[in-house]
Amino acid sequence: MTMDPSRGYVPHIDGLRAIAVLSVILFHLDPSWLPGGFTGVDVFFVISGFVVSASVQRLPLLPPGASMLRFYARRMRRIAPALLLCLLLTSVASVLLIPDSWLSEASAKTGRMAFIGFSNWVLAASGNDYFGPRADYNPFTHTWSLGVEEQFYLVFPLLFLGWVRGGRARWVALGLFAVGTAASLGHAAMLGTRPEDATRAFFVSTTRFWQLGAGVLLFQLLHLRTAGAAAAVPVARPARAGWSLLALGALVLLVGSLWSARAGRSPWPDGIAPVAATCALLLALQAHPQAWVGRVLSCAPLRVVGLMSYSLYLWHWPVLVLMRWTTGIESAALRITALALTAALAWVSWRLVERPFRGPLAARWPDRRWVLGGVVALVLGGGLQTLLYKQSAALSLSTVNRHPADWYPDGKDVASAYPDCALVRASEPFAGGQVRRLARGECTRPAAAGMPAQLFVAGDSHAMGYMGLLSRLPLETGTTVWLYGRGGCPQVSMQAWRGQGAGCADHDASVRADIAARARPGDVVLLASLRVPRLSDQFALFDAQAQLAGEYSDAAREGRAAEVKAAIALWEPVARSGVRILLEAPKPVLPAPPFRCSDRFNAHNPICARRLSTPRGEMEHYRAPVLQSLHEVAAGLPGAQVWDPLPVLCDADRCGPSRDGRPVFFDGDHLSGYGNRLLLPSLLKAMAPARLPGAPPGPHSGS
Repeated sequence: MTMDPSRGYVPHIDGLRAIAVLSVILFHLDPSWLPGGFTGVDVFFVISGFVVSASVQRLPLLPPGASMLRFYARRMRRIAPALLLCLLLTSVASVLLIPDSWLSEASAKTGRMAFIGFSNWVLAASGNDYFGPRADYNPFTHTWSLGVEEQFYLVFPLLFLGWVRGGRARWVALGLFAVGTAASLGHAAMLGTRPEDATRAFFVSTTRFWQLGAGVLLFQLLHLRTAGAAAAVPVARPARAGWSLLALGALVLLVGSLWSARAGRSPWPDGIAPVAATCALLLALQAHPQAWVGRVLSCAPLRVVGLMSYSLYLWHWPVLVLMRWTTGIESAALRITALALTAALAWVSWRLVERPFRGPLAARWPDRRWVLGGVVALVLGGGLQTLLYKQSAALSLSTVNRHPADWYPDGKDVASAYPDCALVRASEPFAGGQVRRLARGECTRPAAAGMPAQLFVAGDSHAMGYMGLLSRLPLETGTTVWLYGRGGCPQVSMQAWRGQGAGCADHDASVRADIAARARPGDVVLLASLRVPRLSDQFALFDAQAQLAGEYSDAAREGRAAEVKAAIALWEPVARSGVRILLEAPKPVLPAPPFRCSDRFNAHNPICARRLSTPRGEMEHYRAPVLQSLHEVAAGLPGAQVWDPLPVLCDADRCGPSRDGRPVFFDGDHLSGYGNRLLLPSLLKAMAPARLPGAPPGPHSGS
């Protein structure tokens, strides 16, 4: 029997929703279980376009304005209540448990924009790859797909208006969706051919409209085909066999796409197969709902999961992310716990929030009030979320957020530490971007004698990680600091043989040129960067033995020898102009990131399974090849020297995460705010070793 979806409930659609949401959850639990499971969202998009068209079609005809209000009111009741609850509770849990860091830097803004349906554009603009660590640790990443749908719903009633009016206007509506779908598919294909646009292509609504549009077009074509027919029309036996085969083939194609879709190839080209399979399934089962595939999809367990699919999707991701930050989700027991929590929260959300707002509460307000009330509630929710994050230092359970001056090397504590001096922060453009300028303003303390007028600091995130130290330096000495920093672009890294970030060569050249133009004889240049391989990142641990073996390999020796020659050639003109160059020796790197292991609720996370400290002798051995190469560079540059932070940061026998109960390191290789303060006297001594009283007579180190 043929089935017209505009005439009532279609059970196999809920079964298809169940497959989609379970695929997404399996992928998020462990991508190896279902590598293409993320394309379950593509299936959702097709279903959404199909179902929303059917739901509008079966409603009584109203004037255009009233029809649009009714549509937005229904969408508001369907989406907003459960979303609002999820976002607010997730925000509270995030403020309590997640410390501010590189991993979480986009979370607050993503969550805030999720209240108004634009989190997908935040993720696209921030470059947070859906398959990267910052997305994995952002509890609001999953709201990108809701943003795509909500933006689609903004334009849907305008494009669908002619369809509900009937007659020839239906062909206009069909044409509008056909043109929009084709244009969106073309945009997806255009961005999909450029690797640098992969993140944007994944998130933005203009590359996803075609998937929702495919569902709308399928409904329109099916409705035109069955227009004027009864709700159920017998299908001949040969036709039933054909539809059954089509349904089975579509299901096989769908399962194959859920396995084979690849990161960086969605929605083009790897989104085509799940969309085509979903459309084919809906087509076949509309014609023959009693086919074997239809009966399976209509079974009670799948229908229940499908009915709860929205709440399951909403809650599974915050549960997984919050567990990543605290207990981890690596063990079978923790994964079962995550699934149980997701199911419980989803059931409560579906039973106590979704159903009432779609059922008995719907008639209490007119459509205009539902739309206005929903908008006000979402805006107020976004405001409340903003207030929560602004008060995180007071509300958080994380010792990191509660003691920002000790943990974060941002220099924000200098105002309280130097009440008699003002720090002037500014930035100026140069060919490679912006250079930060830190200078002393009004100050009652005298400038230090014999210190250079200017200090130029250049390098990767480790140069920027000295912001706490560098913010104090002008107030201590009167020296003006120029800070050039770009993540992944070190100066004299001794790791160039491993590969270098895109655009770093041009950026580094621009930095050298700008320093050469600004520096004067007697000024100092500090080159700081990560110069040995990490033992841990904020989200992962690395094999220490493999990293060590790499540093002592023939490739490493040859690479460092080449970089020594290149560094001398590149920096010699600056050194010969009377500017003194300080080469930062490799700082210790830790086996685990301290900020991830700082509280009782995260101390047993798998990323903390290793010890947090390393014997000092092992660290000296680890960095010895690079340190030797840096001394060779210093020997080749007039007046240059190596400044070594390790003697200050490490104890006599160990290099660890803390000193006197306060953090020295933030993560596995970046210093904390307290670590910055510890190093300030050492850097001051190295900046003017020949002029400061009691300074050593010019060796290649300053401690």
